[in-house]
Amino acid sequence: MNFFQFDILQKDRSSRARLGKLSTPHGMIATPCFVPVGTQAALKGLSPHELKDIGVQLIFANTYHLFLRGRESIVADAGGLGKFMGWDGPTITDSGGFQVFSLGAAQRSIEGRNKLTKFSKSVFVYDDESSILNGTRNSSRQARTIRTSRVKPAEIDEEGVTFYSHLNGDECRLTSESSIQIQEKLGADLIVAFDDHESPLWNHEETYASLERTNRWALRSLSAKKRGDQLMYGVVHGGKFQDLREESAKFIDKHFEAIAIGGSYTSKEVLYNVVDWVVSLVDEAKPRHLLGIGEVADLFEGVSRGMDFFDCVAPTRRARHGNIYSAEKKSVGKNFTIQITNSQYKTDRGPLDPLCQCYTCQNFTRAYIHHLFKANEILGLRLATYHNVFFITSLMREMREAIGEGRFEQLKEQWLGRR
Repeated sequence: MNFFQFDILQKDRSSRARLGKLSTPHGMIATPCFVPVGTQAALKGLSPHELKDIGVQLIFANTYHLFLRGRESIVADAGGLGKFMGWDGPTITDSGGFQVFSLGAAQRSIEGRNKLTKFSKSVFVYDDESSILNGTRNSSRQARTIRTSRVKPAEIDEEGVTFYSHLNGDECRLTSESSIQIQEKLGADLIVAFDDHESPLWNHEETYASLERTNRWALRSLSAKKRGDQLMYGVVHGGKFQDLREESAKFIDKHFEAIAIGGSYTSKEVLYNVVDWVVSLVDEAKPRHLLGIGEVADLFEGVSRGMDFFDCVAPTRRARHGNIYSAEKKSVGKNFTIQITNSQYKTDRGPLDPLCQCYTCQNFTRAYIHHLFKANEILGLRLATYHNVFFITSLMREMREAIGEGRFEQLKEQWLGRR
């Protein structure tokens, strides 16, 4: 029985953008699609019912976080991730690899050392995705230090990674086989092969060694997969090096029915180049997911280059910090955001975004939401999150409509041409 089918409905004449649909056991997903991240099987601040009202099609949950809390068997007993969280639509889980190598402080200096030394004394979580892409490493308000050098470095071997929980320091272990076993217990429609993660600081030799390991782990992930009702993404790696990205793209395309692009990028230019290199080599009939990317400009550039799926914590994380998406001209140079906690909004009786039709914008003022944040009221976080997720979800719907009507490049110019 074929549980999945990806159909390309229309292609844009001026770019690689395409309109498609992916059929899954839990429903159809119209593409291009943005996938909000519910790290611990919950999108922070919003219920599944609210996500349905917004128009969310697919929810992303993190294997690493659910594994550390021992939830995979509980989720399996509940009937899978969707039933566990009260969501009847499609779901996706990652392999846990990225979190192992970031939250687990698994950052090695050179290939051949079993102990993974760290590039910095702290691990950062960035509230502003551009900080990651621009290589920023500072203590600004956009970067929050979550763990200090007391976090033990992880240890890598050919079988997998031994790391230490960022929750309590317990020793943990992930391999290709255990990652897939966990993801099969979680029961998401879409899953991801276990992969190694390169650093943007590595040279060609170090990055190549990591890529070779990723390839071996990818094949082991395929061998470990038993369920036929899950579609597995293979992940393209290779850092900033064109030859490695192209080699990886060919390998993943040969062995997998769905293509994901992961890894590290030193700049926006590198990110867009990587997408171009990969898309030009993989089978156009397969769905493509750009992992961890979700800012407005990157969504347009990714869709224009032929990507179908995107996920990112940016909409929800920004919302929790009062960073609100807006289509107003003055917000364009700030990743299409305003900072609602700024004093200028204290008496502003307008909506968060005058062009937005979401529940928040139709019922509440900037002054009220400014007040909620200043008063540390949970409602402020919820209303901001509702708006941000609605904003990005609606933007993707607008892109799909534009592709279908042959005007995607005009839409892109309308949004990005103002920068």
